[in-house]
Order: sequence, then structure tokens, then C-alpha cells
Amino acid sequence: MKNCNTNCIEKPLSLGFQKLGNFLGKYPWYFLIFPLVIAGGLGGGFYFLHDREVNDIEDQFTPKNGPAKAERTFVKENFPTSVDFSQLRLYTDGTYASLIITSRVNIITVDALQEIINLDGKVKNITARGNVLSYESLCARRGGKCVTNAILDAVNYNASEIQSTTINYPFNNGTFLGTEVGGVTLKPDSQIIESAEAIRLFYFLQDNITSETDEWLLAFLDVFLEQLSSETLSVSYFTSLSRQEEFNKSPKTVIPFFSVTYFLAIAISIISCLRLDCVRNKVWVATFGVLSAGLAVLSSFGLLLLCGMPFAMTVATSPFLILGIGVDDMFIMISCWQKTNVHEEVEKRMAKTYEEAAVSITITTLTNILAFYIGLMTSFPSVQSFCTYTGTAILFCYIYNITFFGAFLALNGRREKSNRHWLTCMAVDLPKQNSKNNICTVGGAFDLETNTEEEMAINLFFKRYYGPFLTKCWTKVFVILIYAAYLAGSIYGCTQIKEGIDLKNLAPDNSYVSKYYDNEDKYFSDFGPNVMVIIKDDSFQYWSESARQELNGCLEGFQKLEMVAKNMTVFWLDYYLEFGDKAHLNVSDKATFMGALRIFLAASGFRPDVNVNYTEKQIYASRLFVQTINIRTAVDEKEMLNAFRQTAEDCSVPLLVYHPAFIYFDQYTVIVSNTIQNVVVATLVMLCISLLLIPNPLCSLWVTFAIASVIVGVAGFMTLWDVNLDSISMINLVICIGFSVDFSAHISYACVSSDAETSNGKVIDALYHLGYPIIQGAISTIAGVVVLAAAESYIFRTFFKIMFLVILFGALHGLMFIPVFLSFFGICSKKSEIRNDSEQRGGSSGTSRRVQDRQMHAYDNPNMNE
Repeated sequence: MKNCNTNCIEKPLSLGFQKLGNFLGKYPWYFLIFPLVIAGGLGGGFYFLHDREVNDIEDQFTPKNGPAKAERTFVKENFPTSVDFSQLRLYTDGTYASLIITSRVNIITVDALQEIINLDGKVKNITARGNVLSYESLCARRGGKCVTNAILDAVNYNASEIQSTTINYPFNNGTFLGTEVGGVTLKPDSQIIESAEAIRLFYFLQDNITSETDEWLLAFLDVFLEQLSSETLSVSYFTSLSRQEEFNKSPKTVIPFFSVTYFLAIAISIISCLRLDCVRNKVWVATFGVLSAGLAVLSSFGLLLLCGMPFAMTVATSPFLILGIGVDDMFIMISCWQKTNVHEEVEKRMAKTYEEAAVSITITTLTNILAFYIGLMTSFPSVQSFCTYTGTAILFCYIYNITFFGAFLALNGRREKSNRHWLTCMAVDLPKQNSKNNICTVGGAFDLETNTEEEMAINLFFKRYYGPFLTKCWTKVFVILIYAAYLAGSIYGCTQIKEGIDLKNLAPDNSYVSKYYDNEDKYFSDFGPNVMVIIKDDSFQYWSESARQELNGCLEGFQKLEMVAKNMTVFWLDYYLEFGDKAHLNVSDKATFMGALRIFLAASGFRPDVNVNYTEKQIYASRLFVQTINIRTAVDEKEMLNAFRQTAEDCSVPLLVYHPAFIYFDQYTVIVSNTIQNVVVATLVMLCISLLLIPNPLCSLWVTFAIASVIVGVAGFMTLWDVNLDSISMINLVICIGFSVDFSAHISYACVSSDAETSNGKVIDALYHLGYPIIQGAISTIAGVVVLAAAESYIFRTFFKIMFLVILFGALHGLMFIPVFLSFFGICSKKSEIRNDSEQRGGSSGTSRRVQDRQMHAYDNPNMNE
């Protein structure tokens, strides 16, 4: 007795599809032409593609509601940009150009410094807009003059002075050089620089004239795009525009691959559907199946663009995936068509084809769409955009497969009915009894016993060879050992997961940005961000000695952190108290404290660090700066962010910590929780679907086990393949849930529904029906993304790596692990059905006949794609 839940879904669905197939078989031209018209109309949405593009890195690759964005708003409101520029006090990265000059030998020499000074002059002579926009007119200013570079100030822009000048590190005459001089070697027992390997120069511009500064920065890039020749020095360059400009170029690097992918999809589809019979050949059917997937991309993307849906760069990978998986419903429908009676009318054959394919293609489509739409729960807009476009494209694949492709299958059926050649459409002779086909003039053979098309050899391979081999005892033991090794490697990889996307990976591999970032990591990692610690309590009594002691206790907490440089904190209050002592002021008195504060702030340069209302004698907020050290890796960044925020939270005085880099570091705070949330929700949804699909609850648990196993495998091995857990890989981890359901649910259902009398027989029967569709689906999906392995962008290569792992591990579970576990435990069979295999060693001898149950037919060749 079939499970009611399953029958209640399957029966009306199959009946509806049966009527649709019959109607489509009678009027195929309407279903062929109408989708073309619809696709053409919706494709007009691509006109708005440029307007819908949203490639801002901060917007797309950082959490929408990240704490740092709120912290930045607080800083912006309380500490607006001062007239006198200060890099330390920027609440954004600023607008700038930068050079890193490196040398194989000491760079603090007369000759090297002279070349650097010449480079500095070259930068300052750059102009834009017909010499109208000069550096002098656009530069950020301090004291009315352009901001200079401290290392060149140290020698007064005269290289020969280095011979008589002593430069201390990291502070030289009160100026911090940690961000300007790298690879430093100090003289023994001193802070004097003996040698250095790198010097970094900054050229900051005004933030309030964006269009003009952008033009100058582009002119800067044009100058330095030419290779600078020097025997001793190497120059890398960067601007505040560079990361975004190079990121925008990434999609263009994969456009040439799209035609290759389309060709591969057509070629593989044709090869997998190729027959030596000149009538039964499915070459044109396979071609139209790929065309159907292409129409789905055109229609879905066009519709969403018309609706104003943002188009992130991550969506550029979607067509590769859709072309790979879009042909899988085609494989099912062709398989079901081949099982129909060749002597019946086309509309009857189409009715039976649709009846048998209904549940299979609907369930697999549903699981994939849900897997993508669950991805909308994430905090990353780039993930949301990708999931929306891809999920909608899969829905259109489903619609066009049961209309456009089905219509062509019916037309092809009419050709087969009249026994005409697949290429010339000329009538050919039927093969005589006991004779073979002639691929040119004789065709149309069929199984004389069943009146269906002849079975393919690969199906018989799974039945006669692979299935019996897999169910041998020693094979099962070997498979279990393989699985144990797989699980061990996966778990080890999961313990090594690195979080967050490295910003340099957003640029193409050959970009000048990569060289700059590499030099920055190599020479300027000793000192990390100089973090703002903000006292946001507008009622804090700075003049109260007890309040100051309470605050100092909190600040000591920061000083105890391993990543904080000792005795390098810059706090206006410390200098003010020192000023008060020298002036013999009673700063513990509010009136005295507030009265002298205006004079001190104006004279000391700390005015931008205190948001004060002198009239009301109230300080709304103030800030200090804590220097970090040895922030070299993503792990260091995450630990620093968490440590600073936790220390601020533990303080009894309301504190806030901020640095512009925290906007990007925020991904570490949500990437794991977002991934776990999406994976858990998607897994629970897939479990519910599998409970409806498989009439045995224990088998549904096996499906859930397979999902978890594939996810662990992908997460573990992606780490071993140098892929971080970031917004890009998170997309694929969500995707793999839907794909692993396809593999595991259908193989489990086929086992439990088989009429074979032994557990081994059920496994052989399931592999006989599903082995080839699994291979077809896996190959077609990998073919869709394999060209991305050659992409010059980390994003696209990451997409290929994880999709390859998803398909590989999913296929392994479907073809090896799950069948062995089901046969080993016999958990999905009634005990009365399981007999000792020694009594029926053939196992599958009773499975040679086709299962007649209509629901089983729906899963004879399910979409085993993903």
C-alpha cells in the first residue's frame, strides 16, 4: 500500500501532466512558437542591464546590517571631516593614490631615495581634463598646504641629506612611519633604522569633489600602467578607485567562455542522446533541449531586469550553471518517451511520457528552486541577487521543458512515427527480422517484446556488471573504508576553514592590484589598523577623577590585548591632563575643565577628536586611537575585531570601536551564522520534501544523512583547495543541498519501491534505472562550469571548484555510498522482503521486468543532475 502523502501528491500531478501531454501532442506548434515569442519579449529586459548592475564591493560583499556601518554613521555625525586633513581620523578609506617602492637591497640610500623623489615629482605633475585638474588643485591639505609624505619630509626632499640624517622607527620626531617604511632592520639596541626594503607614498585628495578627483586618479593609473624601468627598484601602485575598477572588469574575463560552455552543453547532450539508428536518433531533440535552457536564461533574466531586480556580478556565473543543469529534465523526458509504445499515436505517447515524468521533474525542480530561494535569507546582497536570478531561471527551465522542448519532442515523434531519417527527413525502411540497422537507409528498430525503443548498453552495464559488483561483501567493506577516509578528510578540512573574502581576490589575477596587495602584506603587516575607541556617553564626566579611573580601567583592557601595540595609544585627555598640570589648572573642576578645553584643543590639534558644545558645557562624544600590530591574516582580522568589540562591551563606560576596515571585517561576524542558518533551514525543508517523496521515513533520514555528508565534504575539501568560507562559497554550500537531495532522494526511493526480493537486488534495480541519469546529469552540470576553471577571477574559479566538489561528492553518494549503506543495513526494506543473498545470489534476476507502478515510473530516470 503506497504512502497516502505521496499518492495524494503524485496522482493529481500525474493526471494533470497526462492531459497536458496529450494536448501538446495534438497541437505542438503552439507550444513551440509561443515560448519563443515570450522569451523574445522578456529578453527585452536586457536593455536595462546596465542600469540594474550593482557592483559596489562594500554594498554587495559586506553584511547589509553590519555593526560597522552603524558605527561609521555615529563617527560621521559626531566627528565630521576637519579642514586640516588627517589620515588617522578618516571614517572612510579616503580618496588617494599610493605607490609602494621596493628594493632588493637597502632602500634608504641616496640613489634609491633620489629615484623615489623623482617618482614623487612625476606624480605631482600628473594632470587631467586637459591640464585643468592638477594635483596641487585637488590635494588634501593641512595648514593650507598639500599633505606630504613623512619619510620624504625627514630628508627635506633632498636625497643627499640621508647621509647625515638619523631616522627612528616607528616614530620619528613624533611622526608615525609604520605605514610608510617597511621591511625595516634597526641598529642594535636602538630605534634607528639601519636598512629598509620598502617605502610607501600616499597622495590624498579632497573627498568633496568626487568627479574631479576620479578623473585625476584615472590619469594617475594611465601614467603608471606603463612598466617603469629601474635596475634596483620595483614599483607597485594603487588608488582608492582601483579595487572597484578592477572588480568591474571581472565579468568581462568570462564572457568568451560562455560560447564554449554552450558548445560543450550541446555536444555532451548530443553524445549522450546519440543513437546509431537513423530514425531513433535524438540529435535535434538534444539540441533543442539546450536551446530550451538558453531561452530560460533569456526569459528569467529579462523578466527580473524588467522588474528592477539588482544584477550583481555573482549572477554572471548563473548562466553557466543553468546550461549545465537545464538539460537534465530533457534526459528524463527522453527516457520516459523511449519507454512508450512506438506503435501508438504521438499524443498518446506524449501523454504517457508526461505522466511518468511529472513527479520526477517537479520534485527536483522544487528542491533546486527552494535551495536557491532559501539563500535570500542571507545578509549579503550579492548572494541574494545570485539566488533570485538562478532560482527563477530554474523555474523557467521547468516551464520551457514541458512546453517548448516537449513540443519539439512531439514533432520529432511524428517524424519517427513515419519512419523518416533524422537529418534528411526522407522515409527509410524498417530493419528486417534478425538484421541490423543501416545508419543511412534502414532504421526505426524497437524491442519486439515490449514495443519500446531498444535499451542503451550503459543501462545494461549497471544491471549486469556494476550493480552485482557493488553488492559483493568485500566491495562493501572497501566502499566503507573509502567513505571513512572521505569523512576524515572532510572533518579535518572543516577544522581548517578560513573565513572571509580577501579583497585582492576581487580583482583579476593579472591585475596591478594584486602586486600592490602582495607588497603591502609582505612589508607593511607589522602594524595593523589604528582603531578609534569612542566614548559615546554624552553624560560622561571627563573632569571627574573617579570617572577617569573607571575609563582608564577599560583602556587597560585594550592594552592587555596581544594585538595592541604598547604605549602607542593617542588620547587627547592624557595630553590635556598633562597640559593642566603644567598650567597648574584644577581640571577636576567642571568649570575649569571646560573653560580651558577650547584653548587646548585649538592649540594641540585634537579639536577633531572631541564633539563639544562650549555653550552648554557638554561633551557629546570623544575618541582616542589604539594602534594594532601583526594583523597579517583573515584570522588575525577576525580575532582583532571580536577582541576590540568584546573589550568595549565589557567596559562600564559606553564605548564604540571603529575603523574603516571594520566594514569588511564584519563579514567574519555573520558568515558562519548565515551559512549555518541557510544550511539548517534548507536541510529541514528538503527533509520535509523527501518525506513526501519517499514512503519510508527511515529512508528520508538516509536522505538527510546524505545531505549532511555532502555538505561536510564540500566544506572540508574546499578549504583544502584554498577556498575560504565567504559570500561566494556560501552560495554554493546552499546550492549543494538541493543538488544532494536529487542524488540521494531518488536512489533511496528507487530502492524502497523496487519489487526485488533482496536488499542487494533492490540496489541493483535502482542503479539499473538511475545510474545513467546520474552520470548524464553530473557530466552535463560539470560541463556547464568547467570552463570557469580557466577564469582569471577568483570568484569564478571558486564557483567552479565548489560546483565540481558538489557534483563529484553527490554522484559518489548516489552511485556508491548510499546504495551500499542501504543494502548493508537493509533499513529501507520490509524484513519479510529481505532474504539471505546466498539463497538468491542473482539478486536482480527478478528486476529485469519493468516496475509497473505508475509512481515508480516517475522515478525510473529522475533528474539526477546536481
